Amino acid sequence: MSEDTISVPAQWRAQHPTTPHIVSLLDYHALYNESIQNPSAFWSKQAKELLSFTRDFHTTNTGSLENGDNAWFVGGGLNACFNCVDRHAIQDPHRAAIIYEPDNPADESRVITYSELLRHVSQLVGFLRERGVRKGNIVTIYMPMIPEAVVAVLACARIGAIHSVVFAGFSAEALRDRIQDAKSTVVITTDEGRRGGKTISTKRVVDEAARECPEITTLLVYKRTGADIPWMAGRDVWWDEELKRYPAYTPRKSWIQRTTCSYFTHPDRLESRKDTAGYLLGAAVTGKYVFDIHPEDRFFCSGDIGWITGHTYVVYAPLALGCTTVIFEGTPTYPSHTRFWEIIQRHACTHFYGAPTAFRLLKRSIEKKDLQNIDNSQLRVLGSVGEPIAPEIWKWYYEFMGNENAAVTDTYWQTETGSHIIAAYAGVTPMKPGSATLPCLGIDLAIIDPVSDEELKGNLVEGVLAIKQPWPSMARTIRGNHDRYMDSYFNVYKGYYFTGDGAFRDQDGYYWIRGRVDDVINVSGHRLSTSEIESALIEHASVAEAAVIGVPDELTGQAINAIVSLKNNHMTETIERDLVVQIRTTIGPFAAPKKVLVVQDLPKTRSGKIVRRILRKMLTGETEFGDTSTATDPSVLGEILKVISCV
Repeated sequence: MSEDTISVPAQWRAQHPTTPHIVSLLDYHALYNESIQNPSAFWSKQAKELLSFTRDFHTTNTGSLENGDNAWFVGGGLNACFNCVDRHAIQDPHRAAIIYEPDNPADESRVITYSELLRHVSQLVGFLRERGVRKGNIVTIYMPMIPEAVVAVLACARIGAIHSVVFAGFSAEALRDRIQDAKSTVVITTDEGRRGGKTISTKRVVDEAARECPEITTLLVYKRTGADIPWMAGRDVWWDEELKRYPAYTPRKSWIQRTTCSYFTHPDRLESRKDTAGYLLGAAVTGKYVFDIHPEDRFFCSGDIGWITGHTYVVYAPLALGCTTVIFEGTPTYPSHTRFWEIIQRHACTHFYGAPTAFRLLKRSIEKKDLQNIDNSQLRVLGSVGEPIAPEIWKWYYEFMGNENAAVTDTYWQTETGSHIIAAYAGVTPMKPGSATLPCLGIDLAIIDPVSDEELKGNLVEGVLAIKQPWPSMARTIRGNHDRYMDSYFNVYKGYYFTGDGAFRDQDGYYWIRGRVDDVINVSGHRLSTSEIESALIEHASVAEAAVIGVPDELTGQAINAIVSLKNNHMTETIERDLVVQIRTTIGPFAAPKKVLVVQDLPKTRSGKIVRRILRKMLTGETEFGDTSTATDPSVLGEILKVISCV
């Protein structure tokens, strides 16, 4: 191993309360080799050990990456909610399923046992069924990070409905688009939310979105703050008043027995996840082996369930494995920068999973003296998610959050993959600050030369990261547009899954993620489509054309820079500010550009395509632009450089 490798802390195993699921690096390699050489047998064994099927499957996997027709656990039947709730409520009804930490630490935390969670979910199932929700219908959920959001997700899973969880930071326009695309007749929200000491007007946002969504017949509202809110009689109903009318348990005969389900995301990426068993197994296997989760553990993931991190590692992985999931409504800096540490101590969390954006922010403010009264000795595993973590931030995280006693795993994965695909296995993998380390079980990685399209063998190679064989939790299609699914992921390099990221494989076989090679920007762990942001900019009456570029940013990982050309005589003193407001309104504050540059024209090829490659080089300070002969008017480049130099 190279000199920058950090061994697993010596006391990690000695202080382990039970026995680690994988005890050595040799065991990892043996299990990994089994998963690659005989994937059907491996995944079949894992499924039968970790999931409860109501009907056994006759075939583990069919299809191929080349044809994009993969199916998992064919012929089988299971219910995701039963796997996450019922079986644990039967075996250990008083174990905490959810610990909820509110935004304000002065407010009381809540503990919901598996028995209580089953009751809440069953009552919501009764309500949804009475309101006409059936298998395949899409229920839109627009809620802050409170237990009822998890209840709503599980209730949908229980009856075979599709949950479309929309991050409660999206604007009314963005929410409207998602409701319309989902054709949701039922929406679930709160009167308000709280985040960072501020009020989130969730109900008012839904009301505004609903003005153009006549298909909504029911708006179920959970009373979070008790604020006065607008009310539409006949459509709006209170959560507590309605749910108490329904039975505390939904009998087995009423379950939808199936191995397929979906979840729904935003209009630019309508993803359907077709294998409930496959997705759930991906969550459970990575939870068990990457994070070394045991039923006695308390798993604190700071992600929002409006994003895939929250879907998989707030809800499905911890609950499928029968441990306690800790959910947090607030922000890492309110009311103080030690909030994460205080939550971990208060609830005796054994695992913490967060994003480098938060770590960078906290590193600026936290000193050792601020943590002298914090006892996080029970903290065993630290996870990082959302973007590659810089080595200096990794080391700070290891020292300040884990006291150099906890194992750190930098997890690399995507919405489309459903679960981790590269990660250090807690307590097993020697750690390299900044590296995602080694592939997860069943993930057969490849690095492709982008020029020759050939796979690069051996170590010390760099190129496009791809995957050579299917895995259970992968997305199976894009809803209503399977051709786009194939073109985006499988037709780029035939026979491979295209991640869209560049990667380097070092001398030890460790992987280092280099960043996006396609049109996605990663801001604070939020993967944002450049085309969606560009479309929102062009909707402004003054904008003729727009190009959105992601550039490195010390705090957010990447920052959005927008370069726009205006229609004739549309220049105003406030245009830059107006365009930022445009994005905040149509998509959300998290998608707002850090810079807006107004130029006369954008560089384009003779076919009219904007040359974003050159714009990216300009914005990052490079002076060699490569071949510019394809640009229709090379003089445009000089004008853009002048604008950039003046900012």
